[in-house]
Amino acid sequence: MFFFLFKYLFDIIFLERSDFMKYQILSASKIVLITFVFSALIMFLMRRVAVHIGALDIPRSDEENRHIHKKTTPKLGGVGIFLAFLFGYMLFGEQSIRMNSILIGSFIIVLTGIVDDIKSIRASHKMLGHIAAAMVITFYGGILLNNITAFGYSFDFGILAYPITILFIIACTNIINLIDGLDGLSGGICSIFYITIAIIGFYQGRFGSLVMVLTLIMLGSTLGFLLHNFHPAKIFAGDCATFMGFIIAVITLLEFKGPALISFFVPVTILGIPILDTLFAIIRRLLKGQPPFKADKKHLHHQLLGMNFSQTATVLIIYGINILFAMASIFYTLKDPIIGEIIYIIIFIIVLWFVFHTTIISDKTPTKTKKIMDKIVPKRKK
Repeated sequence: MFFFLFKYLFDIIFLERSDFMKYQILSASKIVLITFVFSALIMFLMRRVAVHIGALDIPRSDEENRHIHKKTTPKLGGVGIFLAFLFGYMLFGEQSIRMNSILIGSFIIVLTGIVDDIKSIRASHKMLGHIAAAMVITFYGGILLNNITAFGYSFDFGILAYPITILFIIACTNIINLIDGLDGLSGGICSIFYITIAIIGFYQGRFGSLVMVLTLIMLGSTLGFLLHNFHPAKIFAGDCATFMGFIIAVITLLEFKGPALISFFVPVTILGIPILDTLFAIIRRLLKGQPPFKADKKHLHHQLLGMNFSQTATVLIIYGINILFAMASIFYTLKDPIIGEIIYIIIFIIVLWFVFHTTIISDKTPTKTKKIMDKIVPKRKK
């Protein structure tokens, strides 16, 4: 199935494109390669800096023993991604009010993350930084989710566009940080997002736009970090992983927003795994009467580890599911909506299986499922 999908994608993206399109792909590859090399090299420096200033992730036995890694690991990988992003912007970006707002907002996000990586700060204090960054994007940059058209109806948010946009940016900023529980997990998921947006952007003739420049720069920067972060990780993104989520929010709100629901829905569904994982975590904790953002060991990657998958296998499985989300978005948007819908149905079945066979929502779920199955398929007498 995967071979068929990849071959089909290759045909519609490359074989049906003009020579000019192929030239654009080569130009894009240069942006990705240069930022990748810069990011990969600067991570060596960030590891030294993290050790020097004490920005280290030390395995602890508290917080219900959520730490999976066994050795002290430098953080600040997110800072390295940010510096590679700045380097890419200096080479390939263009100055504008929107870009200025993105740079200022990014700086606020990264500064907040650095402070937390050196000495942990309260979640409320971090939230203030995230709110400030989101406000820069909305009020100074004018990047807003103004309206959405769906099912023949148009919803104009009016003055509510500001708080809605701010909440969306804050949600994306934190959602990547929340899933960053295994080596290579957040970096890989973000890379899949950037690749997917790039493919859609090329097909729609958006090369050279702000959203494409951001996407390609972030793709190279994140892949350079992933080179050091894949298991066994030599550096973590730290709380600066929020920077990746922040840029994803900005990319989603830019040219892929549009008035139609589908243009906003597509980039969001690419983040299906972190969104579902966060949603399940909130439901799980509310059912237990716990605060929605209380830490636990019931996330998707914990469930897979509990099935005796290794760290590497767990990450690759999550990559695979996320790639399914990405492929569904590509097919649905560019070529064949029916194939996209089929993949969405497959994903839905996988998600249902997980909900009913794991404790990702409730500790009682596997027991209830077993009782139901016993009634449907009675046990054979020995």
